[in-house]
Amino acid sequence: MQDSAGTLFDDAFPSATDESPDGPARDLLIVEADGGSRGNPGHAGYGALVRDPKTGAILVEKAGYIGIASNNVAEYSGLLAGLTLADEIDSGCRILVKMDSKLVVEQMSGRWKIKHADMQKLAGRARRIVDSRRVQYEWIPREKNKDADRLSNEAMDAGMAGVEWKPKSSPSPQEDSRPGENADVGGPRIASGTLHHVEIWIQDLNAARSSMGWLFERLGFLPKDSWENGASWAGNGTYLVLEAGPDVLSGPHERRRQGVNHLAFNAGTRAQVDLLARRAGSHGWTLLFRDRHPYAGGREHYAAYLENAEGFEVELVADQNAQ
Repeated sequence: MQDSAGTLFDDAFPSATDESPDGPARDLLIVEADGGSRGNPGHAGYGALVRDPKTGAILVEKAGYIGIASNNVAEYSGLLAGLTLADEIDSGCRILVKMDSKLVVEQMSGRWKIKHADMQKLAGRARRIVDSRRVQYEWIPREKNKDADRLSNEAMDAGMAGVEWKPKSSPSPQEDSRPGENADVGGPRIASGTLHHVEIWIQDLNAARSSMGWLFERLGFLPKDSWENGASWAGNGTYLVLEAGPDVLSGPHERRRQGVNHLAFNAGTRAQVDLLARRAGSHGWTLLFRDRHPYAGGREHYAAYLENAEGFEVELVADQNAQ
């Protein structure tokens, strides 16, 4: 028999399709939630959204910075936010929670015991927000939880910058019309996508950490995740990945071949570009185009072009409006 902490849909629970004073209720809402901690414990934030299961459209989303906390606390915070959002939309519908945290999904499903006192409190709060008979939990891989992951990183970026997180006004991808549909043919084309992340395959992870990882952190990206054959750094709503392993073909990197030539980063004022370029020399980077530096990209383009020992190139661009 399912106890009060269970999450299986109970047939005895009033149907979410019954009429309410405010109109017909929804049968189901999908909550996607995530949380992250840069340091674990470290600067932490959560992201949550509610999705219409029929159209795939994001109905509402929320993110928040919670200060210094563990990854588990951040993930539970995302769950609390998601359940609250869904309950505010419809206090009678059933809820399917999708998360890439195996810990939260298994604990809230009643299959894993909750031993840590902080986790017990957070799980109790979740069950008080929404009757547990209305909720089912499903684990999903990280690549299918990108929207909630994006929100949690936005929250951490905002919190570490000392500002409040603000939702972006761009529409949900599921709500975008196809090219040519409902569009002003004579108007300008506006890019609807933003860069989610960049993944760089390398032969030697330790060498790449020493040069590229060092540079990423000097540019404001913070360590995000680390695993046997890779590592990632996050900042400003995106993240960078260095990946080694058996799938990487042998042989040197050659940036002049077809494909991506180099990465270019905004690096602050001209003085900051100069300082970073000098310091990079002690971390495996060599200045390119010395005879034309710092205007190798043109007289109006102040930048430093660097190459590391593995042949990867980066461009550090100075803000034209800053001296």
